Amino acid sequence: MNLKKLIISFIILFLPSQLLAKESNNQFNFFTGNFDFSDDKQAAVLVGLQHQNENLKRDTIIGKISPITGGFITENFAAYIYTGFEWNVEMGALTFTPSFAPGLYHEGDGKDLGHVLEFKSEIQFSYELSKDTNIGLSYNHISNASLGDKNPGANSYMFNFIKNF
Repeated sequence: MNLKKLIISFIILFLPSQLLAKESNNQFNFFTGNFDFSDDKQAAVLVGLQHQNENLKRDTIIGKISPITGGFITENFAAYIYTGFEWNVEMGALTFTPSFAPGLYHEGDGKDLGHVLEFKSEIQFSYELSKDTNIGLSYNHISNASLGDKNPGANSYMFNFIKNF
C-alpha cells in the first residue's frame, strides 16, 4: 500500500457525513511529538489529527467511552491511520484518557514495524483551558502483537491541542 492510497483511505474514513451536519458536536485532537523516541536511529517528528463525535459517547461504570478515528505522518513519511475507542475519566479540570485503536501502518522511509496491521495503546492527560479547549500530553505504544515476522514496536509521546466544535 503506497502513501498516496493510505492518505486517501484516511480522508475517506476521517470525513464521515456527520462532519458536514449543521448541528455537529465534534472533538478534534491536533497533536505533534516524537515517534519512536526510544530508538535513536528511528526517532522522527510526527504530526497528526484525531476525531471524536461527542454524540456517540456512552457513560459507563468506567467512564465515558467513545469511538475515535485518526492518523499521523512522520518526517520520514511513515503513516498510521486508525479507528478505535477511548475512555474519558474526568477529574475536575484534568482528564485521563486511555485508548486502544487498531490501524494500518505504512513505513515510508521510516521504521519497519513488521506488519501493515498495528495496534495503538495510548494514555493521555489533558487540562481544560476553557469549555471547548484542552491541552494535553500523551504517550503511546504501537505494536503488531507478533502478527509479523518481527515486532519491534514504537514508543511515542505527543503534545495535544483538543478543540470541541
